[in-house]
Amino acid sequence: MARGLHAARQLSKNRQKYRWSDRYYKRRMLKLRQKSDPLEGSAQGKGIVLEKVGIEAKQPNSAIRKCVKIQLIKNGRQITAFCVGDGAINFIDEHDEVMVEGIGGSKGRSYGDIPGVRFKVIQVNGVSLDEMVRGRKEKPVR
Repeated sequence: MARGLHAARQLSKNRQKYRWSDRYYKRRMLKLRQKSDPLEGSAQGKGIVLEKVGIEAKQPNSAIRKCVKIQLIKNGRQITAFCVGDGAINFIDEHDEVMVEGIGGSKGRSYGDIPGVRFKVIQVNGVSLDEMVRGRKEKPVR
């Protein structure tokens, strides 16, 4: 360990060098989270519905969670998004434009008993899905 009168530069250089062995620092500096994230770090994204899929809930629950496969507009990546609400899947058709956001699991991972699904649908053709499920708004005819 340098102890000289002008050792500060060497100490800070060493500190910078050894910070790279901290895996969280390394991932943050190389922006690996944003690169692997389909939304590329943004909060929401638009996409086109490719198909409706039912995903089985994890043990000990037994249900088929209604989801949609989506192709994002900004980068063409395909993701699966959960349709929140009772009968919400009926308001979504193929080729609709939907807005998705993170579902709220820990560290951006999947949520609850839905395996491999990290996003939820919040808008369909510019109208809030929650409003349609509650019967306050109608789906626009394109």
